[in-house]
Amino acid sequence: MAESCIECRIPIRFYEPGRLFISNEDDWSFIDFQTIKEAEGKLELIQDNGLIGGIGRPGDKTPARTAPLRDVVDWFSHQEVIRVIEKGQFVSFLQPIVETASGSVYGYESLLRTNKEAAIPPGRLFDTAQKLGMHSYLDKQARESAIIARKQHIQDGQKSFINFLPSTIYNPEFCLKHTFNIIEKYNVDPDDLVFEVVETEKIEDVEHLKEVLNVYKREGIKVALDDVGAGFSTIEMLEQLQPDYIKIDRSYVSFCDQDETKQSFINKALATASNLGIKTLAEGIERKEEYDYCREAGIPLAQGYYFGKPSAQPVESIQHT
Repeated sequence: MAESCIECRIPIRFYEPGRLFISNEDDWSFIDFQTIKEAEGKLELIQDNGLIGGIGRPGDKTPARTAPLRDVVDWFSHQEVIRVIEKGQFVSFLQPIVETASGSVYGYESLLRTNKEAAIPPGRLFDTAQKLGMHSYLDKQARESAIIARKQHIQDGQKSFINFLPSTIYNPEFCLKHTFNIIEKYNVDPDDLVFEVVETEKIEDVEHLKEVLNVYKREGIKVALDDVGAGFSTIEMLEQLQPDYIKIDRSYVSFCDQDETKQSFINKALATASNLGIKTLAEGIERKEEYDYCREAGIPLAQGYYFGKPSAQPVESIQHT
């Protein structure tokens, strides 16, 4: 298994002035430009025909990073997002997670946002990273941002729930070294961390996911499955993956107080999780009635706009009726 990947190792850089590289897999040719706009105009005049491309400084003999020419065109189209990812212009917003029995804050989920200077919507950020093959690098940046936010804003003993993409972790022994080094650098207790499979992820290799989760667990870190009831996160997989937490998908939580089918699923998920020693969290709670039902059903943890929206400064106490 590969121990490194181009997404994490070699950045995409733009230069003004700069040099466009074109190759037919035999030899490199180049076109110099003074401005990014000029480079974009020159790319429009080149017929692809399976060519390879790259970007460099004036005088460079070869580019540091190469890609099919059509991908290089995409780099220029999405240069704003690329620059934000490369510079790490991120902050973590924090959304409270509440203990239903006491109403006190149990922890926070960290959600990646760009800083005020960048101001790029999260959906565009992640979609572009996926399209350009930068999702591994972005996911690594997101984990680091969440750990820094924890050190700055969250009390010891409260949990930090941090999303991750299993598909970006090709070799967990290698790819997670950076995360573990950041944890050590900021002197964060691994027991206060919960890494959860990101909600949009589609898992095709369950054995690989088990390997990733086991590496986290070995380091004393808890793991969670998001969106149980939707996508791959079925109740039947809980025994196989043995997470420490599950999050019941919001589609089952929304108006659960009025829907017997949703109540049946919640009770089944809660019973299965309890038998396996897994803590259950109801996400997406927006109404008091949903909170009351989940609390009375025995779900120990809850999250949603009813308690607080994600914010740069964590909500320290929950005001609800």
